[in-house]
Amino acid sequence: QVQLVESGGGLVQAGGSLRLSCAASGSTFSSYNWGWFRQAPGKERAFVASISWNGGTEYDADSVKGRFTISRNNGKNTVYLQMNSLKPEDTAVYYCAFRDMGSSDSYNDYDYWGQGIQVTVST
Repeated sequence: QVQLVESGGGLVQAGGSLRLSCAASGSTFSSYNWGWFRQAPGKERAFVASISWNGGTEYDADSVKGRFTISRNNGKNTVYLQMNSLKPEDTAVYYCAFRDMGSSDSYNDYDYWGQGIQVTVST
């Protein structure tokens, strides 16, 4: 079992920055993948970014590439999502996810989820 706890969300003005963190505890795996997803009111949960055990990254190019950066600290079992140049349309609940296999941008492929954290970007 893996437990995930997100932190770092909140309210920010458009153009500002936030850094989300997700700390993991529990089982360890030799290969794995972290993901960040978000869900806005009335919309489906959408892929934001992922990072694999070997450091490979993927982003949802249309919405966040060039503004968001995913990274990890293996020693702390923590993954981060640095969000810059935030826009009102980035407002959503952000979820950290984990799977003990390779990278994926489908939320159906992830086995463990954090509780979600609100990010609100004001105009």
